[in-house]
Amino acid sequence: MSLSPSLDGPRAPLATAAPGSSPQPSAEPGEPTRIVPRRHPGRWLSAAVALLFLAMAVHSVVRNERFRWGVVGRYFTTPAVLDGLLLTLWLTAAVMVLGFLIGTFLAVLRLSANPVLQSLSWGYIWIFRSTPLLVQLLFWFNIGALYPTLGLGIPFGPEFLTFTTVNLFGPGLTALIGLTLHEAAYAAEVVRGGILSVDAGQTEAAASLGLSRGRVLRRVIVPQAMRSIVPTAGNMLIGTLKGTSIVSVLAVQDLLFSVQLIYNRTYEIIPLLMVATIWYVIVTTVLSVAQFFVERHYARGAARELPPTPLSRLRGQVTALRVRVAAPGRRGEPGQGARGDGGEERST
Repeated sequence: MSLSPSLDGPRAPLATAAPGSSPQPSAEPGEPTRIVPRRHPGRWLSAAVALLFLAMAVHSVVRNERFRWGVVGRYFTTPAVLDGLLLTLWLTAAVMVLGFLIGTFLAVLRLSANPVLQSLSWGYIWIFRSTPLLVQLLFWFNIGALYPTLGLGIPFGPEFLTFTTVNLFGPGLTALIGLTLHEAAYAAEVVRGGILSVDAGQTEAAASLGLSRGRVLRRVIVPQAMRSIVPTAGNMLIGTLKGTSIVSVLAVQDLLFSVQLIYNRTYEIIPLLMVATIWYVIVTTVLSVAQFFVERHYARGAARELPPTPLSRLRGQVTALRVRVAAPGRRGEPGQGARGDGGEERST
């Protein structure tokens, strides 16, 4: 509030409108000032239009008989589809674990002081990031044309044990090797970026305590780097889950290849593709929720407040809506100050 000085003495206090609020007429002395929050009609209009288009899209999908939802429900949990789903999940997990193990090793080599190791790591990353994944899978699938046999023995000398490449590299092993080596190249850059995001003073402080370089990396650098690694790694995990569908070109019976086998026999292409789509959406949603809680776990110690969970955010929005609905009745009650957007009472 402000006082207006004059020669006749002090006058009644003048109400000051809050920023962003609508101008109100001056209140009588002793009467609380009512602050009206700023209206956003465009925001509500755009939300209504978006919800209208969403309702139209959902209605067109649900009521379209060509999707044949009865067929989708009949094949959704068949043994062939579930076996393909389990193979997809297993392949995704194996590729991510092996890819990040190799990628972490490559990232450490890339950051080492040895120029030879740096060059080898950079060359690996350059080669596998420069060629498409499909080309790599087809190359490994036809590796027998270049190397009919593989052997173990003395370098540049006699071999003690040999294997036939055609019998060794089947479709499943080829898919695992190709996806892992491709994933490792990207994982190496993710890990390297996370390590570089940690302040150099952390390394210097740990070294001043007499810790070895390996222990500094395990105990100090990597735990702090996880805040930068986890979001990108979560995106890579979801991308790998969907990218495993490419192994269907090698006749690996993953989720996509399993539904392809069914619709090649029944000619019900759209319903079977919807089966695969719904399963991918379900698994991706579960992984996204898990990624949120992992990020929230590693945010401890770096953020003053942990990000709210979706459930707590929904509760807060419902509570705020209830307060806004009940606010007009409370403002009219005598003896109570007006409330602003933040819920704090303001009075003159």
